[in-house]
Amino acid sequence: MTNFENNGSQEEILPSKKGVPGYVQGIIWLLLLALLTVVAFGLRRSQQGTVQVGDTIPDFALKFFDGYQFDGKTDLKLSDLKGKVVVMNFWASWCIPCEEEAAALESAWKSYADSGKVVFIGVDYVDTEPEARKYLQKFDITFPNGPDLGTKISQMFRIKGVPETYFIDQSGKLVYIQIGPFASEDEIHAIIDPLIGN
Repeated sequence: MTNFENNGSQEEILPSKKGVPGYVQGIIWLLLLALLTVVAFGLRRSQQGTVQVGDTIPDFALKFFDGYQFDGKTDLKLSDLKGKVVVMNFWASWCIPCEEEAAALESAWKSYADSGKVVFIGVDYVDTEPEARKYLQKFDITFPNGPDLGTKISQMFRIKGVPETYFIDQSGKLVYIQIGPFASEDEIHAIIDPLIGN
């Protein structure tokens, strides 16, 4: 017999190759598509930057440092402050630019505190409580302050760094964002006064 004659019988002996079943391929493609969707969503969210002026801010809770409560409350939700202008300042004890605006923020807070129309809230970002307390004492800060535990609040606002300050109107809408420190107390008043009719 020649090789050509044996060829036919060899083909019959070799087992036929089987591919991956169609349903398994379908599952693989669905998983791949789901993964790509999650990645695309994450990229889109990271490129959006901070929350935008005009956005309604979702409710969140902040637990205050002892001695820096609001009206005797150890924690509060943003929704508790509806009807008031909220000035939310993200800061950290290790942040040098935060020191540049600390006195202006405290002075502005004192000028509005008795009116009951405006509330300043400090949100301490990626810090330790002992260092944060030293910072608050160094600059005689008296407005409510608390740590951003697990960076939940800063992630919600998608802050880029500190200091950043967000002005939220009486209805819970974001009306102004200050990236970096304020140059003067007058800048703060210029944003708040029109909101409260001054």
